[in-house]
Amino acid sequence: MLRYSALQETTLKNDPYPYLVLTDAFEEGTLQKVLSDFPVIQHPGSIPVAEVESGPGFEALINELNSDQFRSAIEAKFDVDLSDSPTMFTVRGVMRKKDGRIHTDSKTKIITVLFYFNEDWANEGGYLRVLRNGTDIEDYVEEIAPKAGTMMAFKVTDNCWHGHKPVVGERRSIQMNYLVSKAALGKHNFFHGLSAKLKKIFS
Repeated sequence: MLRYSALQETTLKNDPYPYLVLTDAFEEGTLQKVLSDFPVIQHPGSIPVAEVESGPGFEALINELNSDQFRSAIEAKFDVDLSDSPTMFTVRGVMRKKDGRIHTDSKTKIITVLFYFNEDWANEGGYLRVLRNGTDIEDYVEEIAPKAGTMMAFKVTDNCWHGHKPVVGERRSIQMNYLVSKAALGKHNFFHGLSAKLKKIFS
C-alpha cells in the first residue's frame, strides 16, 4: 500500500533531530481504501487500534506497517536496529483545545511514525510543527499539514520537541511506535486504554 521507493528517496533531515516527511506516502488507489474504512471515533484521546472497529482497508494498512518490509525501510532510513522492538499503534479522530501541546516522546519509544487522514484540511490549527525548543510554538523548523496521505517519522531524542496550535474537532491520524521492550508495550497499552475509556466517559 505504501510507496517504498519514495520513502527510500525522501531526505532524512537532522535539524533539530532526525525526521522525514513524505506527503504522498500511498500507492495509487490505496489511500481511499483506508479513508473509507477508517474507524468512526467520537471522543478524544489516543486509542489503541485493538479497541476500535474498522474496515479491511484500515486493517490492511496496520498489517503492512507491522511487516518486516516496513520495519526494514525504517531501519535503513534512520540507521537503527529494530529487530527486537515491539510495535504499538494508536489512532486519533477527535481533538480538544488542549491537545497538541509541545512535548517530546517518551524514552521508551525509539521511532515515532505518524500518518494523517484528513481531506481538505482548512483549519488554521493542527499543523504539526518540528520545534527547536520546548517553550515556543513559533520557533519551528517545519510545519506539516495533516492532510490525507502524509507520513511523518522521527527518531525519539531528548530534543524531539513537536506540537501544534489548538484545533477542536475531527483530526484523524495513526501513530505507530517502535518501543524499547515488551514491558514498555504493556505499560503504554494499559495507560492508553485507560485514558481512552475515561475520555469517552467524560466527553
